[in-house]
Amino acid sequence: MSTSIQKITKSDQKVALSSIEELSKSEREAKKSKLNVVKIIFQGSDEVVTIPLKALKLLKSILSNMAEGKSIALLPTDAEISTQQAAEILNVSRPHVVKLLEKGEIPFKKVGSHRRILLHDILDYESKFKKKRRKQLDKLAQNAQKLNLGY
Repeated sequence: MSTSIQKITKSDQKVALSSIEELSKSEREAKKSKLNVVKIIFQGSDEVVTIPLKALKLLKSILSNMAEGKSIALLPTDAEISTQQAAEILNVSRPHVVKLLEKGEIPFKKVGSHRRILLHDILDYESKFKKKRRKQLDKLAQNAQKLNLGY
C-alpha cells in the first residue's frame, strides 16, 4: 500500500470551498427526487458521468476537508495496514497497538514476523473505544452533578 500525501494549497482550498455548495445542491435535488445516482458534466466537454449518490457524498467530504486545509487519505476498508499505521490512526504508540493485538482486542495476522491488521478492524476498535469512553465520561459527569462538585 503506497500513500502520497500532498499539502493543500490556498488555491486548492478556495476551489474546494466554492465547489461544496454546488455539490450540496445536487445532493439535495437527488434526495428530493429519490435518486441514487447523480450526473456530472465536465467543463469544456459534453461528457456526462453518472456516479452513485454515495460517491457524491464522499467527494463532498473530501472537498470539505480540503477547504479546511486538511490533507486526506483514502483507503479501502479491507486494506491491510502495519502496526505503525494503526498507531497513527488511533493516535497512540506502536507498542500500545502491539499490546492490544497480543491481548486479542484487535484481530490481526502475521506475515513472517510482521503483524498486519485489516483497516476495518482498526476502525471498529476505534468506534467501540469512543463509545465506551463517552459512556464513562457521561457517568463521571452524572456523579459529579450528584455530588454537587460544581461542573
